[in-house]
Amino acid sequence: MRILFAALTALGLSATTAAAEFAISFQWGATPACNTGKARTIGSPQFSVRGLPPGTDSVEFRMKDLNAPGYNHGGGKVGMSQNGTVPAGAFKYKGPCPPGQVHRYRWTATARQGGKVLGRAEATRNFPE
Repeated sequence: MRILFAALTALGLSATTAAAEFAISFQWGATPACNTGKARTIGSPQFSVRGLPPGTDSVEFRMKDLNAPGYNHGGGKVGMSQNGTVPAGAFKYKGPCPPGQVHRYRWTATARQGGKVLGRAEATRNFPE
């Protein structure tokens, strides 16, 4: 164990970063421009998923407007058993539509095996960018 720790330290890594960590990223891509404050139901953006916990059979995505946290944008659930890409339009949700300003949005992904939660990951971006 000391040798492993020494090797990780020499590489500038810690024991917690040595293993792949569950993470997501996304781009708004073809998300329609909207600034009226009246969100429309649209197809989801494309997501990249890495470090998926072993045993995952689905990932649930939920979006929150950090500037208007009481508004429910919803999300969706996709079957997923390995790292990869969730294509744009995989599920429907109420898209970002801040009223004439920029808002910060956070997507939370919950990895599940049946009803059991295996992990969570988040990614945050402004809209419009």
